[in-house]
Amino acid sequence: MSVYQPAARVTRIRESASVLAAARVRELKAEGRSIIDLTVGEPDFDTPDHVKLAAIAAINAGETKYTSVTGTPALRTAILAHVEKRLGLSYGPHQITIAGGAKQVIFTAFMASLDDGDEVIIPAPYWVSYPDMVLANDGTPVIVPCGDEVGFKLTPTALSAAITPATKWVILNTPSNPTGVVYTRAELEALAAVLLDNPHVNVLTDEIYDEIYFGPGRMTNLVAAAPALRDRVLVVNGVSKAYAMTGWRLGYAVGPEGLVASINKLQSQISSCPSSVSQAAAAAALAGDQRFVAECVDAYRIRRDVAVAGLNSIEGLSCSSPDGAFYAYVNCAGAIGKTTPSGALISDDVDFTAYLLEAASVAVIPGSAYGLGPYFRISFATSLDTINSGVEAIDKAVRALN
Repeated sequence: MSVYQPAARVTRIRESASVLAAARVRELKAEGRSIIDLTVGEPDFDTPDHVKLAAIAAINAGETKYTSVTGTPALRTAILAHVEKRLGLSYGPHQITIAGGAKQVIFTAFMASLDDGDEVIIPAPYWVSYPDMVLANDGTPVIVPCGDEVGFKLTPTALSAAITPATKWVILNTPSNPTGVVYTRAELEALAAVLLDNPHVNVLTDEIYDEIYFGPGRMTNLVAAAPALRDRVLVVNGVSKAYAMTGWRLGYAVGPEGLVASINKLQSQISSCPSSVSQAAAAAALAGDQRFVAECVDAYRIRRDVAVAGLNSIEGLSCSSPDGAFYAYVNCAGAIGKTTPSGALISDDVDFTAYLLEAASVAVIPGSAYGLGPYFRISFATSLDTINSGVEAIDKAVRALN
């Protein structure tokens, strides 16, 4: 008999809801079910050819060895140039960390900075992993509900009320997963005013979807909006979403030199360095032709408009049009309290999404997984045919409720 007992950090966290949803879809497909999958959190486009060729060239050139913990000179140069071009922010070589995905960067940042009792303010809806990453690293998540009435965004009043002497971080995710909302310059400046009055609070701004922005011009970054906060902000990004490189696992961050040094120290003991081949590919993505990104955004915009119009045409459902990313966060309050054709009560968004999967073969993720119901998240990083089929099936399922 095994004597293994999981550590406390394992027992206090959950498995990722999005990972579990994807696994359930795979199981049903393996059973022969035809599932309309609207859960996917990654682009359906292929990695650009010039990026793949750069990886192949690196392999052929023997660039398959360990690199520095902080990455190859080519990748560091590409990242710093990309950040400066997009955000107008200049960072030095000792202010950058590179890891196996933005997810690893965030986890290691918390590992480098949180002690028992430290609090992290997390606006809800939130990406499913934030609270559990905090818990795994001995911190305390402080969830701040940010409903539709405030545009799913953290307000200065709510931020001020949530800050305590124990607050170590506040997380901003813009564009957001799951809502697609983007903070404006004015909104960031208003939050910055609160943060300037609380110099003990750091900010982790997760901008992994920053290239997928549907507004005019470029989206605004917190440091660009409030330069006085520069030494307290870690800007996290990566190549996964913009360049369809989820499986390459390459993320990065720029920020305060002391924090970055601690992250890199941990990284040296965790994985030594990211994949050398992925680094070559990421450098090509960031420094190369950007037409691929623009074409993808154009496609996502069309898909967004079709998905939002279709969902808003269903009685009992509603959603706002996201400003970025490739998700829509759908209010399903009109379905709560109804019964299915088999007589089962729809008591919350978990029941509703389970009903959609079993009765309509449509896979979506309940809003409660993101800390705010009654909503569900769909991804429109899929074909128009899939989106239209999904909307049609959801409409039929909702009409069947009593």
